[in-house]
Amino acid sequence: QVQLVESGGGSVQAGGSLRLSCAASGRTFSSYAVGWFRQTPGKEREFVTAISWSGIKTYYADSVRGRFTISRDNVKNTVYLQMDSLKPEDTAVYYCAADANYSGTHYNLYNYWGRGTQVTVFS
Repeated sequence: QVQLVESGGGSVQAGGSLRLSCAASGRTFSSYAVGWFRQTPGKEREFVTAISWSGIKTYYADSVRGRFTISRDNVKNTVYLQMDSLKPEDTAVYYCAADANYSGTHYNLYNYWGRGTQVTVFS
């Protein structure tokens, strides 16, 4: 079992930065891939980025590539999402998800989810 808790959300002006954290419990977290997704009301959950269990492989949605950076610290059982050059269209609830066998873009293939953290970008 893995429990995930997101933090670091907030309100920021366009062009600004935020760093989200996804803290995990569970001894085997270091063997799980982790993804970040985001969702706005009335829309399907959208893939943002993912990282392999080792941290060697990372994947990004085209909409965030070059602006967002995912990383992980397996000693601290935490995955980070550094978000720079934020745009109003990045406004959403951001969720982290983990899975022992999957590290792709389909949200319904991740087994464990946090409750989300709100990110609001104003112009």
